[in-house]
Amino acid sequence: MKVCLVGSSGGNLTHLYMLKPFWKDKNHFWVTFDKEDARSLLEGEKMYPCYYPTNRSLKALIKNTKIAWNVLHKEKPDLIISCGAAVAVQFFYIGKMMGAKLVYIEVFDRIDKPTMTGKMVYPIVDKFVVQWKEQKNVYSTNRIDVASSKRTCFAH
Repeated sequence: MKVCLVGSSGGNLTHLYMLKPFWKDKNHFWVTFDKEDARSLLEGEKMYPCYYPTNRSLKALIKNTKIAWNVLHKEKPDLIISCGAAVAVQFFYIGKMMGAKLVYIEVFDRIDKPTMTGKMVYPIVDKFVVQWKEQKNVYSTNRIDVASSKRTCFAH
């Protein structure tokens, strides 16, 4: 299984890195911002840089869509995992067209409303994970898993 881990640098990247027990023995690669924290955390890992800022930047949207297309066609991952933010959207939609399974983990600090990325990828993901029971009320169906310290989102 080949795994693509995609997300912004900072907290989103840290949360993905915390899934190391899942991805460490799998063929995997990263997509994140080329910033000092990402370079430090991912030293020795295969990483593709993407453009930022992504908020309201048409230029970054176009560049990151091209990166997503090229990286996904080159790497052909079986699974794409993200916990945000915006750059995940392009990778999820293109990945879905290519047959990849998609797992999105909603951020833990948004309890009463969805993130923009969460709203955009929710309709197409194979597994949508929230970190608080209260977050289940934010989305419209029962196809959501609630993560806990005793199991991972990949337990099924």
